[in-house]
Amino acid sequence: MHLAYVSLDGRGATDALLTAAVARLRDQRITLAGTVQTNPPCAGRTKCDMDIHVLPDGPTLRISQDLGAHARGCRLDSSALETAVAEAARRLDGAAALVVNKFGKQEAEGRGFVPVIAAALDREIPVLVGVNALNLQPFNDFAGDLATRLPPDPDAIAAWVLESIAVHAA
Repeated sequence: MHLAYVSLDGRGATDALLTAAVARLRDQRITLAGTVQTNPPCAGRTKCDMDIHVLPDGPTLRISQDLGAHARGCRLDSSALETAVAEAARRLDGAAALVVNKFGKQEAEGRGFVPVIAAALDREIPVLVGVNALNLQPFNDFAGDLATRLPPDPDAIAAWVLESIAVHAA
């Protein structure tokens, strides 16, 4: 079973790292399923928008809601997230690896990408997940001792994915 994760401090740092690793894998012509996230700034707001791109070919979905300048609650549009989950699941057939931009609150509660991660692992498709510090313990509870923490280096991450694909193919 090949499950790995990356986790960096700083807003958008894990997203940028995963995006860079995905670019390297695309350069190798690796077919990926899953999602990567971008965080475009919102004019006049301190919080950015959250867009996820479904791999390999889209769509890009806005998963954040604009709740106003002073809102403090969760901005996740769970309906948009579930659309992304369904799109990623649909693309598992033929994928060499699954990339999940974030193991977040939905996943910590057993929803979101959890069924897609489980399906990929069941098919022996390598899985790479971004995890923020807030959800690291729930991810570890989910993964047990099966997950490998990867260094914050897109080349090392791509190498792990390529090696995992080769092991699966053998």
